Amino acid sequence: MGKLKSTSKKNQRHDPLLVQLRDDQLGAGKLSAPGRRQKRDKPEEERNLALDDKTSKKILSIAKEQQQEMLASEQKDDGFLSEDDEEEHESAFLSRPRQIAADSDSDEEFEGLNEEQDGDDSDGYDEELEVDEGDQAILDSFQSAPSRNLADLILQKLEEQEDKQQLLAAKGKARQVSPPAGHPGGLNPKITEVYTKVGQLLSRYKSGPLPKAFKILPSLRNWFQILEITAPHAWTPHATLAATRIFASNLEPRQCQKFYKHILYEKVREEIDENKKLSVQMYMALKKSIYKPAAFFKGILFPLCESGTCTLKEAVIVGSILTKVSIPVLHSGAALLKLSGMEYTGPTSVFIRVLLDKKYALPYKVIDGLVFHFLGFKREARQMPVLWHQSFLVFEIRREIVNSVARGEEIPLEDVEMI
Repeated sequence: MGKLKSTSKKNQRHDPLLVQLRDDQLGAGKLSAPGRRQKRDKPEEERNLALDDKTSKKILSIAKEQQQEMLASEQKDDGFLSEDDEEEHESAFLSRPRQIAADSDSDEEFEGLNEEQDGDDSDGYDEELEVDEGDQAILDSFQSAPSRNLADLILQKLEEQEDKQQLLAAKGKARQVSPPAGHPGGLNPKITEVYTKVGQLLSRYKSGPLPKAFKILPSLRNWFQILEITAPHAWTPHATLAATRIFASNLEPRQCQKFYKHILYEKVREEIDENKKLSVQMYMALKKSIYKPAAFFKGILFPLCESGTCTLKEAVIVGSILTKVSIPVLHSGAALLKLSGMEYTGPTSVFIRVLLDKKYALPYKVIDGLVFHFLGFKREARQMPVLWHQSFLVFEIRREIVNSVARGEEIPLEDVEMI
Protein backbone atom coordinates (compact mmCIF):
# COMPACT_ATOMS: atom_id res chain seq x y z
CA MET A 1 0.00 0.00 0.00
CA GLY A 2 1.15 3.49 -0.71
CA LYS A 3 2.13 5.78 2.09
CA LEU A 4 -0.58 8.21 3.10
CA LYS A 5 0.42 11.84 3.04
CA SER A 6 -0.28 13.66 6.23
CA THR A 7 -1.77 17.13 6.14
CA SER A 8 -0.65 17.95 9.65
CA LYS A 9 2.37 19.90 8.36
CA LYS A 10 0.14 22.47 6.72
CA ASN A 11 -1.77 22.94 9.97
CA GLN A 12 1.44 23.29 11.98
CA ARG A 13 2.88 26.07 9.78
CA HIS A 14 2.59 29.55 11.22
CA ASP A 15 3.70 33.05 10.41
CA PRO A 16 6.92 34.47 11.83
CA LEU A 17 6.75 35.92 15.32
CA LEU A 18 7.24 39.48 14.01
CA VAL A 19 4.20 39.12 11.76
CA GLN A 20 2.11 37.69 14.59
CA LEU A 21 3.03 40.57 16.94
CA ARG A 22 2.20 43.11 14.28
CA ASP A 23 -1.14 41.44 13.61
CA ASP A 24 -1.93 41.44 17.33
CA GLN A 25 -1.17 45.15 17.58
CA LEU A 26 -3.19 46.05 14.51
CA GLY A 27 -6.02 43.60 14.89
CA ALA A 28 -6.38 43.90 18.72
CA GLY A 29 -8.48 40.77 18.92
CA LYS A 30 -10.74 41.58 15.98
CA LEU A 31 -10.91 38.75 13.52
CA SER A 32 -11.28 39.21 9.82
CA ALA A 33 -12.21 36.86 7.06
CA PRO A 34 -9.45 34.49 5.95
CA GLY A 35 -9.59 35.84 2.41
CA ARG A 36 -9.02 39.41 3.55
CA ARG A 37 -6.22 38.36 5.88
CA GLN A 38 -4.40 36.62 3.04
CA LYS A 39 -4.69 39.70 0.85
CA ARG A 40 -3.48 41.88 3.73
CA ASP A 41 -0.50 39.64 4.42
CA LYS A 42 0.74 39.86 0.82
CA PRO A 43 3.88 41.94 0.43
CA GLU A 44 3.44 45.51 -0.64
CA GLU A 45 5.64 45.05 -3.71
CA GLU A 46 3.26 42.45 -5.15
CA ARG A 47 0.33 44.83 -4.77
CA ASN A 48 2.26 47.64 -6.41
CA LEU A 49 3.01 45.44 -9.37
CA ALA A 50 -0.69 44.96 -10.04
CA LEU A 51 -1.73 48.59 -9.46
CA ASP A 52 -0.52 51.87 -10.83
CA ASP A 53 1.00 54.61 -8.66
CA LYS A 54 -2.14 56.74 -8.21
CA THR A 55 -4.36 53.83 -7.21
CA SER A 56 -1.80 52.44 -4.76
CA LYS A 57 -1.40 55.87 -3.11
CA LYS A 58 -5.16 56.20 -2.65
CA ILE A 59 -5.40 52.71 -1.15
CA LEU A 60 -2.53 53.39 1.25
CA SER A 61 -4.02 56.67 2.41
CA ILE A 62 -7.44 55.07 3.02
CA ALA A 63 -5.84 52.15 4.87
CA LYS A 64 -3.87 54.50 7.12
CA GLU A 65 -6.97 56.50 7.96
CA GLN A 66 -8.86 53.31 8.84
CA GLN A 67 -5.94 52.11 10.93
CA GLN A 68 -5.82 55.37 12.86
CA GLU A 69 -9.54 55.25 13.55
CA MET A 70 -9.32 51.63 14.75
CA LEU A 71 -6.43 52.33 17.11
CA ALA A 72 -8.12 55.43 18.53
CA SER A 73 -11.40 53.58 19.16
CA GLU A 74 -9.64 50.58 20.74
CA GLN A 75 -7.59 52.71 23.12
CA LYS A 76 -10.69 54.63 24.11
CA ASP A 77 -12.62 51.42 24.82
CA ASP A 78 -9.80 50.00 26.94
CA GLY A 79 -9.65 53.16 29.05
CA PHE A 80 -6.04 54.12 28.27
CA LEU A 81 -7.01 57.67 27.31
CA SER A 82 -9.04 60.23 29.19
CA GLU A 83 -11.35 62.63 27.45
CA ASP A 84 -8.85 65.52 27.87
CA ASP A 85 -5.88 63.53 26.62
CA GLU A 86 -7.86 62.00 23.82
CA GLU A 87 -7.96 65.16 21.75
CA GLU A 88 -4.22 65.86 22.22
CA HIS A 89 -3.29 62.28 21.45
CA GLU A 90 -5.58 62.20 18.44
CA SER A 91 -4.15 65.42 17.00
CA ALA A 92 -0.56 64.29 17.60
CA PHE A 93 -1.28 60.81 16.36
CA LEU A 94 -3.00 62.06 13.21
CA SER A 95 -0.25 64.57 12.43
CA ARG A 96 2.42 61.88 12.57
CA PRO A 97 0.90 59.66 9.89
CA ARG A 98 0.50 62.67 7.63
CA GLN A 99 4.20 63.43 7.92
CA ILE A 100 5.14 59.80 7.38
CA ALA A 101 2.77 59.59 4.44
CA ALA A 102 4.25 62.75 2.96
CA ASP A 103 7.78 61.35 3.29
CA SER A 104 6.76 58.04 1.77
CA ASP A 105 4.94 59.80 -1.04
CA SER A 106 7.99 61.91 -1.82
CA ASP A 107 10.19 58.83 -1.93
CA GLU A 108 7.72 57.10 -4.19
CA GLU A 109 7.62 60.13 -6.46
CA PHE A 110 11.44 60.12 -6.82
CA GLU A 111 11.40 56.40 -7.45
CA GLY A 112 8.79 56.86 -10.13
CA LEU A 113 10.78 59.75 -11.62
CA ASN A 114 13.93 57.65 -11.83
CA GLU A 115 12.03 54.82 -13.44
CA GLU A 116 10.53 57.17 -16.01
CA GLN A 117 13.90 58.66 -16.79
CA ASP A 118 15.49 55.26 -17.19
CA GLY A 119 12.70 53.98 -19.37
CA ASP A 120 12.06 57.03 -21.55
CA ASP A 121 15.60 58.35 -21.90
CA SER A 122 15.93 57.44 -25.55
CA ASP A 123 12.55 58.89 -26.46
CA GLY A 124 13.30 62.24 -24.88
CA TYR A 125 16.44 62.87 -26.91
CA ASP A 126 14.70 62.09 -30.18
CA GLU A 127 12.59 65.19 -29.93
CA GLU A 128 13.93 68.33 -31.59
CA LEU A 129 13.87 71.48 -29.51
CA GLU A 130 13.46 74.87 -31.10
CA VAL A 131 16.09 77.21 -29.68
CA ASP A 132 16.50 80.80 -30.78
CA GLU A 133 19.86 82.30 -31.64
CA GLY A 134 20.35 83.99 -28.28
CA ASP A 135 19.80 80.81 -26.30
CA GLN A 136 21.97 78.86 -28.69
CA ALA A 137 24.84 81.31 -28.16
CA ILE A 138 24.51 80.92 -24.40
CA LEU A 139 24.47 77.14 -24.69
CA ASP A 140 27.51 77.18 -26.92
CA SER A 141 29.41 79.24 -24.33
CA PHE A 142 29.05 76.38 -21.85
CA GLN A 143 30.31 73.77 -24.29
CA SER A 144 33.95 72.71 -24.31
CA ALA A 145 34.16 73.00 -28.11
CA PRO A 146 32.37 75.73 -30.07
CA SER A 147 29.59 74.65 -32.40
CA ARG A 148 31.05 76.81 -35.17
CA ASN A 149 33.85 74.89 -36.83
CA LEU A 150 37.03 76.27 -38.26
CA ALA A 151 35.90 75.79 -41.83
CA ASP A 152 33.05 78.26 -41.36
CA LEU A 153 35.43 80.80 -39.82
CA ILE A 154 37.92 80.50 -42.66
CA LEU A 155 35.23 80.75 -45.31
CA GLN A 156 33.78 83.82 -43.64
CA LYS A 157 37.15 85.56 -43.60
CA LEU A 158 37.74 84.70 -47.24
CA GLU A 159 34.32 86.03 -48.24
CA GLU A 160 34.98 89.25 -46.35
CA GLN A 161 38.29 89.65 -48.16
CA GLU A 162 36.66 89.06 -51.55
CA ASP A 163 33.82 91.45 -50.79
CA LYS A 164 36.34 94.09 -49.80
CA GLN A 165 38.24 93.74 -53.06
CA GLN A 166 35.04 93.82 -55.12
CA LEU A 167 33.93 96.98 -53.34
CA LEU A 168 37.23 98.69 -54.08
CA ALA A 169 37.00 97.68 -57.74
CA ALA A 170 33.44 99.00 -58.03
CA LYS A 171 34.51 102.38 -56.68
CA GLY A 172 37.35 102.62 -59.18
CA LYS A 173 39.96 101.94 -56.55
CA ALA A 174 40.82 98.41 -57.57
CA ARG A 175 44.12 97.73 -55.96
CA GLN A 176 45.65 94.77 -54.26
CA VAL A 177 45.17 94.67 -50.55
CA SER A 178 48.63 94.16 -49.13
CA PRO A 179 48.74 91.12 -46.84
CA PRO A 180 49.83 91.64 -43.26
CA ALA A 181 53.45 90.95 -42.49
CA GLY A 182 54.02 87.41 -41.35
CA HIS A 183 50.59 86.22 -42.53
CA PRO A 184 50.70 84.79 -46.07
CA GLY A 185 47.89 85.59 -48.45
CA GLY A 186 46.18 87.99 -46.06
CA LEU A 187 44.90 85.16 -43.89
CA ASN A 188 43.60 85.77 -40.43
CA PRO A 189 46.40 85.65 -37.83
CA LYS A 190 44.48 83.08 -35.82
CA ILE A 191 44.25 80.78 -38.84
CA THR A 192 47.96 81.13 -39.47
CA GLU A 193 48.69 80.36 -35.85
CA VAL A 194 46.44 77.28 -35.82
CA TYR A 195 47.91 75.73 -38.96
CA THR A 196 51.44 76.53 -37.88
CA LYS A 197 50.82 74.42 -34.79
CA VAL A 198 49.26 71.73 -36.99
CA GLY A 199 52.44 71.69 -39.06
CA GLN A 200 54.53 71.27 -35.91
CA LEU A 201 52.39 68.31 -34.94
CA LEU A 202 52.69 66.74 -38.41
CA SER A 203 56.47 67.11 -38.27
CA ARG A 204 56.56 64.53 -35.44
CA TYR A 205 53.37 62.61 -36.19
CA LYS A 206 53.54 58.82 -35.94
CA SER A 207 50.03 57.54 -35.28
CA GLY A 208 46.67 58.55 -33.89
CA PRO A 209 43.94 60.91 -35.07
CA LEU A 210 44.81 64.00 -37.05
CA PRO A 211 43.69 67.47 -35.93
CA LYS A 212 40.21 68.43 -37.10
CA ALA A 213 41.59 71.64 -38.53
CA PHE A 214 43.63 69.54 -40.96
CA LYS A 215 40.77 67.22 -41.90
CA ILE A 216 38.57 70.08 -43.09
CA LEU A 217 41.16 71.41 -45.55
CA PRO A 218 39.69 69.61 -48.61
CA SER A 219 36.41 71.48 -48.08
CA LEU A 220 38.09 74.91 -48.32
CA ARG A 221 38.50 76.85 -51.53
CA ASN A 222 42.05 78.02 -50.75
CA TRP A 223 43.08 74.73 -49.17
CA PHE A 224 46.48 74.70 -50.88
CA GLN A 225 47.36 78.16 -49.61
CA ILE A 226 46.54 77.10 -46.06
CA LEU A 227 48.28 73.75 -46.54
CA GLU A 228 51.56 75.50 -47.27
CA ILE A 229 51.48 77.01 -43.77
CA THR A 230 51.86 73.50 -42.32
CA ALA A 231 55.29 73.13 -44.02
CA PRO A 232 54.67 69.86 -45.93
CA HIS A 233 58.40 69.37 -46.54
CA ALA A 234 58.79 68.69 -42.80
CA TRP A 235 56.01 66.10 -42.53
CA THR A 236 56.85 62.62 -41.38
CA PRO A 237 56.10 59.71 -43.76
CA HIS A 238 53.22 58.73 -41.47
CA ALA A 239 51.72 62.20 -41.78
CA THR A 240 52.16 62.11 -45.57
CA LEU A 241 50.28 58.82 -45.74
CA ALA A 242 47.43 60.15 -43.61
CA ALA A 243 47.25 63.36 -45.66
CA THR A 244 47.21 61.40 -48.93
CA ARG A 245 44.26 59.35 -47.72
CA ILE A 246 42.32 62.49 -46.83
CA PHE A 247 43.00 64.43 -50.02
CA ALA A 248 42.69 61.45 -52.38
CA SER A 249 39.25 60.59 -51.07
CA ASN A 250 37.82 64.11 -50.71
CA LEU A 251 39.27 66.21 -53.54
CA GLU A 252 38.33 66.27 -57.19
CA PRO A 253 40.90 64.89 -59.67
CA ARG A 254 42.14 68.35 -60.72
CA GLN A 255 42.66 69.51 -57.17
CA CYS A 256 44.07 66.15 -56.18
CA GLN A 257 46.58 66.46 -59.02
CA LYS A 258 47.83 69.68 -57.46
CA PHE A 259 48.45 67.94 -54.14
CA TYR A 260 50.22 65.04 -55.85
CA LYS A 261 52.47 67.21 -58.01
CA HIS A 262 53.57 69.80 -55.48
CA ILE A 263 53.71 67.73 -52.29
CA LEU A 264 53.64 63.95 -52.72
CA TYR A 265 55.82 63.93 -55.85
CA GLU A 266 58.48 66.10 -54.25
CA LYS A 267 58.55 64.14 -50.99
CA VAL A 268 58.81 60.78 -52.79
CA ARG A 269 61.76 61.89 -54.89
CA GLU A 270 63.44 63.54 -51.93
CA GLU A 271 63.22 60.40 -49.80
CA ILE A 272 64.48 58.13 -52.57
CA ASP A 273 67.38 60.50 -53.20
CA GLU A 274 68.36 60.56 -49.52
CA ASN A 275 67.75 56.94 -48.47
CA LYS A 276 68.05 55.18 -51.86
CA LYS A 277 64.75 53.53 -51.04
CA LEU A 278 61.19 54.38 -50.11
CA SER A 279 59.76 53.83 -46.65
CA VAL A 280 56.71 51.68 -46.13
CA GLN A 281 54.54 54.69 -45.33
CA MET A 282 55.57 56.62 -48.44
CA TYR A 283 55.12 53.50 -50.57
CA MET A 284 51.60 53.11 -49.20
CA ALA A 285 50.96 56.81 -49.87
CA LEU A 286 51.89 56.31 -53.53
CA LYS A 287 49.68 53.26 -53.64
CA LYS A 288 46.75 55.20 -52.16
CA SER A 289 47.26 58.00 -54.66
CA ILE A 290 46.19 55.72 -57.56
CA TYR A 291 42.69 55.99 -56.11
CA LYS A 292 42.47 58.95 -58.52
CA PRO A 293 44.20 57.51 -61.63
CA ALA A 294 44.02 60.68 -63.74
CA ALA A 295 45.53 62.75 -60.94
CA PHE A 296 48.23 60.12 -60.36
CA PHE A 297 49.37 60.07 -63.99
CA LYS A 298 49.25 63.85 -64.45
CA GLY A 299 50.65 64.70 -61.04
CA ILE A 300 53.32 62.03 -60.51
CA LEU A 301 54.04 59.76 -63.48
CA PHE A 302 54.19 62.29 -66.33
CA PRO A 303 56.20 64.90 -64.39
CA LEU A 304 58.61 62.13 -63.41
CA CYS A 305 59.20 61.20 -67.05
CA GLU A 306 59.34 64.80 -68.30
CA SER A 307 61.82 65.90 -65.66
CA GLY A 308 64.72 64.21 -67.46
CA THR A 309 66.33 63.38 -64.12
CA CYS A 310 64.27 60.32 -63.21
CA THR A 311 66.49 57.49 -62.04
CA LEU A 312 65.90 53.82 -62.65
CA LYS A 313 65.39 53.33 -58.92
CA GLU A 314 62.48 55.77 -58.98
CA ALA A 315 61.06 54.18 -62.13
CA VAL A 316 61.24 50.67 -60.66
CA ILE A 317 59.52 51.74 -57.42
CA VAL A 318 56.69 53.55 -59.19
CA GLY A 319 56.42 50.72 -61.73
CA SER A 320 56.03 48.14 -58.95
CA ILE A 321 53.05 50.08 -57.64
CA LEU A 322 51.49 50.12 -61.11
CA THR A 323 51.96 46.36 -61.28
CA LYS A 324 50.19 45.69 -57.97
CA VAL A 325 47.24 48.03 -58.40
CA SER A 326 44.37 47.65 -60.85
CA ILE A 327 43.97 50.67 -63.12
CA PRO A 328 40.99 51.38 -65.40
CA VAL A 329 41.56 50.51 -69.05
CA LEU A 330 40.90 53.99 -70.38
CA HIS A 331 43.32 55.58 -67.95
CA SER A 332 45.99 53.01 -68.80
CA GLY A 333 45.46 53.58 -72.53
CA ALA A 334 45.67 57.35 -72.13
CA ALA A 335 48.88 56.97 -70.14
CA LEU A 336 50.42 54.71 -72.81
CA LEU A 337 49.47 57.19 -75.52
CA LYS A 338 51.04 60.04 -73.59
CA LEU A 339 54.22 58.07 -72.84
CA SER A 340 54.60 57.02 -76.47
CA GLY A 341 54.61 60.67 -77.55
CA MET A 342 57.21 61.82 -75.02
CA GLU A 343 60.90 62.17 -75.62
CA TYR A 344 62.50 58.83 -74.96
CA THR A 345 64.14 58.10 -71.62
CA GLY A 346 64.94 54.86 -69.83
CA PRO A 347 62.11 55.19 -67.27
CA THR A 348 59.63 55.68 -70.14
CA SER A 349 60.36 52.15 -71.36
CA VAL A 350 59.84 50.81 -67.84
CA PHE A 351 56.39 52.34 -67.56
CA ILE A 352 55.39 51.24 -71.08
CA ARG A 353 56.41 47.66 -70.32
CA VAL A 354 54.53 47.64 -67.00
CA LEU A 355 51.33 48.98 -68.55
CA LEU A 356 51.53 46.57 -71.50
CA ASP A 357 51.99 43.64 -69.11
CA LYS A 358 48.51 44.30 -67.77
CA LYS A 359 47.18 42.78 -71.02
CA TYR A 360 44.40 45.30 -71.45
CA ALA A 361 42.37 45.50 -74.67
CA LEU A 362 43.68 48.87 -75.81
CA PRO A 363 41.90 51.25 -78.21
CA TYR A 364 43.06 51.65 -81.82
CA LYS A 365 44.53 55.08 -81.20
CA VAL A 366 46.74 53.79 -78.41
CA ILE A 367 48.00 50.89 -80.52
CA ASP A 368 48.82 53.23 -83.40
CA GLY A 369 50.66 55.52 -81.04
CA LEU A 370 52.80 52.64 -79.76
CA VAL A 371 53.54 51.50 -83.32
CA PHE A 372 54.76 54.95 -84.35
CA HIS A 373 56.72 55.15 -81.10
CA PHE A 374 58.75 52.07 -81.95
CA LEU A 375 58.98 52.92 -85.66
CA GLY A 376 60.54 56.23 -84.71
CA PHE A 377 63.69 54.41 -83.64
CA LYS A 378 64.19 52.88 -87.10
CA ARG A 379 66.60 55.66 -88.07
CA GLU A 380 68.20 55.86 -84.65
CA ALA A 381 71.98 55.55 -85.00
CA ARG A 382 72.59 55.01 -81.33
CA GLN A 383 72.35 51.61 -79.75
CA MET A 384 69.15 51.23 -77.77
CA PRO A 385 69.33 50.14 -74.12
CA VAL A 386 68.03 46.88 -72.74
CA LEU A 387 65.00 48.59 -71.25
CA TRP A 388 63.86 49.64 -74.70
CA HIS A 389 64.26 46.09 -75.99
CA GLN A 390 62.30 44.73 -73.04
CA SER A 391 59.37 47.05 -73.71
CA PHE A 392 59.52 46.22 -77.42
CA LEU A 393 59.60 42.49 -76.61
CA VAL A 394 56.44 42.79 -74.53
CA PHE A 395 54.80 44.60 -77.41
CA GLU A 396 55.92 41.88 -79.83
CA ILE A 397 54.49 39.18 -77.56
CA ARG A 398 51.14 40.91 -77.87
CA ARG A 399 51.66 41.38 -81.60
CA GLU A 400 49.13 38.79 -82.65
CA ILE A 401 46.44 40.51 -80.59
CA VAL A 402 47.55 43.90 -81.85
CA ASN A 403 47.38 42.83 -85.50
CA SER A 404 43.90 41.37 -85.02
CA VAL A 405 42.42 44.59 -83.71
CA ALA A 406 44.40 47.24 -85.62
CA ARG A 407 41.94 47.50 -88.55
CA GLY A 408 43.10 44.12 -89.85
CA GLU A 409 46.43 45.57 -91.09
CA GLU A 410 49.87 44.14 -90.45
CA ILE A 411 52.09 46.37 -88.42
CA PRO A 412 55.47 46.71 -90.19
CA LEU A 413 57.81 46.19 -87.28
CA GLU A 414 60.25 43.81 -88.99
CA ASP A 415 62.76 46.58 -89.55
CA VAL A 416 62.47 47.65 -85.95
CA GLU A 417 63.35 44.13 -84.83
CA MET A 418 66.77 44.51 -86.42
CA ILE A 419 67.68 47.40 -84.12
